Amino acid sequence: MRLTGVYDANGSLSGELAYWVGARLGRRHCALCDITHGLIRERPEWLRLQGQLPVEFTAVHLDEREPVVADASHGRAPCVVAVFDDGSAEVVIYRDELEACGGDPQSLFELLSQVSGK
Repeated sequence: MRLTGVYDANGSLSGELAYWVGARLGRRHCALCDITHGLIRERPEWLRLQGQLPVEFTAVHLDEREPVVADASHGRAPCVVAVFDDGSAEVVIYRDELEACGGDPQSLFELLSQVSGK
C-alpha cells in the first residue's frame, strides 16, 4: 500500500498563484496545504515526519493525480487516498479529518500512521 495526499488546488503556475491569492483573501482553503506547507515551501517538521512513515506518502495537486487516485478522490479533495497492491484505491482520510488536524503536521502523521498500520 502507498498513500497519496490530494491538495485542493492545481499545481500549474496559474493554479498555484490562484490558490495563494485566494487563500490570502480568505476565498480558498486546503487543509492539507495548511498542514504540509508554510507560506512558500514545505514545513521542515512535516518533511521530518513524512520520512518516518511506515509507507510511501506523496502529495499531489488535482491536475497531477494518476487515474486511480483521481477516480477515488473525485470531488473529495483535500483527502488522502490509499492505493493498494491490487491497483484499487480508496479515500482513507477525508477533508473533515484533515480540518481537525488544525494545520498540525504531528496530527496528520498520527492519522497516517493509523491508516498505514491497518
